[in-house]
Amino acid sequence: MIYILLIVAVMVLDRIVKIAVNSNMAPGDTIPVIENIFHITYVQNTGAAFSMLQNHPTLLIVLPAIVIGIGIVFICVMSKAYNKIFLFSLSLICGGGLGNLTDRVSQGFVTDMFDFRVFPVFNVADICVCVGCGLLMLYMIIDANRNAGREKVEAGRKQAAAASAKSAGKASAKAGHSGSGRKPVKRLGKGSNNGR
Repeated sequence: MIYILLIVAVMVLDRIVKIAVNSNMAPGDTIPVIENIFHITYVQNTGAAFSMLQNHPTLLIVLPAIVIGIGIVFICVMSKAYNKIFLFSLSLICGGGLGNLTDRVSQGFVTDMFDFRVFPVFNVADICVCVGCGLLMLYMIIDANRNAGREKVEAGRKQAAAASAKSAGKASAKAGHSGSGRKPVKRLGKGSNNGR
């Protein structure tokens, strides 16, 4: 439930910022926050994140819808089986994806506004998608290294157990061999002193 709320929160924040820009600026308007470094610039983006794939509108609706749908079903059904960081990352990706998908379906374009002058203009949804993807990749790398470490430790334990069993077998065989080579000791009976 908390991850669904996170998705909704991302969508609401993204929508608030976009409405503020749409209501107070015209396309192409720019407001310098830090002159020539960071501006608020109103751009109507018909492509994907950072203005990619602008000539494929159908693909930009169908593909994200499928991916987001799978992600949300995954969160709802499998949330108890996966790490919280994994689910948090997936929620950011789904929330950001839904924010931009809503724009494309309702307007035919996505409203972008954060402009660092040397980088494509982007929005809140893009930030959430990128942060989510980054966290997801980091989680997968850490998880892979953790699993590799566990496998290495388990292999070491198996080798140690095999070596211990081998040593115990050799010791047992050696003890058996030593016992079989002893000469029997003759016991003297009571009548052995009669010859003296």
